[in-house]
This record gives sequence, C-alpha cells and structure tokens, in this order.
Amino acid sequence: MSLTGTPFLCTTVVLSVVALILPLLLWSRTPGPGPLRAAARVLMLLFAQGTAVTLVFVLVNNQNGLYDNWADLIGTGNHVQQAADLGRDGTGGIALKQLPKVRQVFRPADGAGMRAAGGVRVTQLRGRVSGVNAEVYVWLPPQYGEPAYRHRKFPVVELLPGYPGSAKAWFGALRAHEQVLPLMRAGRVAPFIMVAPRTNLLAGVDTGCANVPGQVNADTWLSVDVPRMVLDNFRAQPAPSGWAVAGYSAGAHCAVKLAVAHPDRYRAAVSLSGYNDPIGERNSLAAQTPALRARNNPYLLLRGAAEPPRVALYVSGESGDGYQAGVALQTVAKAPTTVHVVFLPRSAGGHTMALWRPQVPDVFRWLTLQMGQNRAAGEDRSLTGAATGSPSGTGGGAASGAASGPTGTTPRSPSTAGSTHAALASGTSSRAAAGRRR
Repeated sequence: MSLTGTPFLCTTVVLSVVALILPLLLWSRTPGPGPLRAAARVLMLLFAQGTAVTLVFVLVNNQNGLYDNWADLIGTGNHVQQAADLGRDGTGGIALKQLPKVRQVFRPADGAGMRAAGGVRVTQLRGRVSGVNAEVYVWLPPQYGEPAYRHRKFPVVELLPGYPGSAKAWFGALRAHEQVLPLMRAGRVAPFIMVAPRTNLLAGVDTGCANVPGQVNADTWLSVDVPRMVLDNFRAQPAPSGWAVAGYSAGAHCAVKLAVAHPDRYRAAVSLSGYNDPIGERNSLAAQTPALRARNNPYLLLRGAAEPPRVALYVSGESGDGYQAGVALQTVAKAPTTVHVVFLPRSAGGHTMALWRPQVPDVFRWLTLQMGQNRAAGEDRSLTGAATGSPSGTGGGAASGAASGPTGTTPRSPSTAGSTHAALASGTSSRAAAGRRR
C-alpha cells in the first residue's frame, strides 16, 4: 500500500475512528480479573494514540510532500548504482553530444495533484553519466499538443524540493502546474515544460546536489542526465538559453548553486527560502568538509569567478531564512549576473508550503522575462511594486535591490537579523533556521 496513496489515508482514518469508538463501547464491559481489564484498557489507549499520531503524520506528509514512499520514510532507499569521480565539470570526459538518444517510457503519475491540469507523467531514468537510477516527473504545457505549436521547442524549468522532500511536492503541495495553467493559456506566462527529478537519492542524508566521489553524483544527475533525457524525449529548447532551475529550502540552495556553477546549462535560478553555505542543511553531504562546502557555496563561487556567469537569480525569503542569502549574493554579483531579492515579512507564512505556494505565479512571470519570452524592453514587470537599484530584469546592472512584490515588501534598510558581516556574506546567517529546513 502506497505511503501517499488514498487507500492508506482512508485506512488510517477508519482505524482512528475505530480506536475512538472502542473505549466508549468496551471500557466498562471488559471481562476478566482487574489486571487483565487494566491491560486491555491501556492497549485501547495506546491504539487510539498510535492511530491518531499516524493519521496526523499522513496528513502532514501528504500536505508537504516530505516522504514519497516507505523506503524514504524508513531510510532504506538508495538510488545510486555507482559514483565515479567525474571531474570538475561532472561529465567524466564523456562527449555528451555523441551519446545516442534514449527513448523513455512514461506513464501517468499517481498522487495528490498529479492528475490535475492535464496530468503529470513519470519515468524511471537510469542516468548514463551520474550512475543514479530514479524517477523523473514531467508536465507539459497546454500548447505542447496543439497543432500550431507542433514545430515549436519549449523552455524548461527543473523543480527541486527541499529535504526531506518528494519530487511530487511541486505538483501536489505547491500545485505549480495548476496555478500557471491559466496564465499560460492567457499568454501571461511562457509555456514551460516542468521537470521534477528525485533529489532524495541516499537514505537519511541530503546530497546537497553535489558530486561526492564514491557516494553520489547528484550534480551530474540534475544538470546532465535529467536534461539529456528531456532533450531526447521532448521538444525542449537547448541549454543554456532555454533552461532554468527552481527550488525551495534545500532545493533552493541547489537551484542557485547549479545555475552559478553551470552557466552553460542554465540561464536562471529561483531560490525560495534558501541558503548559500551547504551547512544550512545539517544533513548535507556537501557540508562534510571545508573543501566541499566551498565548492558548493554559490556565494563563494560568484566571488571567485574569473568571469561572472550570465545567469539571473531570483531569491526570496524572510529575515534569517533566505533573505540574507540573497543580499549576500547581491554584494558579489557583477554583470552579466543579476540578482533579484524579495523580502518577505514574518507574517507571510514561515518556512512552509504556505509561504512558497503563493509565490509560484510571480516566479513564473519572472522566469518568462528572464528566459526571453515576451520580454519587456529592459524592464522587469513580472512583479508589481518598486525595486531599488538597477532593474531586476536583464538590464546592465549586476544586481537588483531588495524588491517588493505581491508577496513581499521592501524594508527601509536591509535587515541582518543580528548576523555578523562574515555570516551575512557567506550566507550562514540562516543556519539558525536549519532545524526548520525541508
């Protein structure tokens, strides 16, 4: 029985009701001597408590997309078949353009929200370079199947969950495809192909979207194998101009890191409540050593880049939970890198889906401009409200100021939440929120 399926949810509801009724019916009718009656009553109470806790867990898990299956929950899932040392670029010297095309078999995906807005499909991908074997979810925009667009290639955005987190969360808890479908039909948002690959690849640990020889090649899985699969099977625009990556929490860190590290693979990245230093997630493989932390910290990558990458970054967050990370990136960004920071008040929802879900339309409007779709001439109109500094679209400025939008406000002065300058610069100022990461 699937952990996230309707049958398991219904079973837990029925058991909870039974557990509530049993004591009412049998409390005073339990036969036998006193010790036996006491034991029976204790068992009834434990049964009631156990079923109640299980029901709450199932509801929370389905709402937030934390664990996709029993293996993820128990900690027995392992999707890494091999983890060779693939070098600095993560390709292992393989000529990617010479790899033969592989046609994948897709089937309708199961779970909350997966049948909405035209339906999400899923395939089991065996990564030819990374050595990862895991599922990838794909949603196609409404225009994809229309005759007028049969020769058109579409932009792509990879969607990354937090940790722990299910790749389904963007379609289930965040309802991204349902929210943008009417905007795409109205021409207000570009018709993006949405791709959500599994990021929970090892039991009980966050990969940090890093390549760690001998353990996992998560970076290559996300930035090489998954894009190759999409290009082989769909009418997708080539990288980097047609590709973006977005994530929340730990997935937000991954999104920015991947774009900054691979400007030849991505044009834009979106970070919702993310962080720069991998130690923002205590269970991250990328935080194992100082060298790994440095190689996977987008702030340090930007600061040390010999040539600033041509990428656009959208960073939103509350003070102490994502906002400082965005300000830190602004301090080191140089043209053609652009950074758009959205400050969210504490009342906006905290480190939860309630905070990230309303931002989805704004994110896709911003991506539409950054990816060259319906671009306003030099001005970013994807968000309402004023922005300080240079425009946050594709103008010549290196970094945009803290911006306000439908879900955010601009503080009178950037808040550091009591962080030291060094912590602000490295992005570690959000470590206090690490215990709340998803």
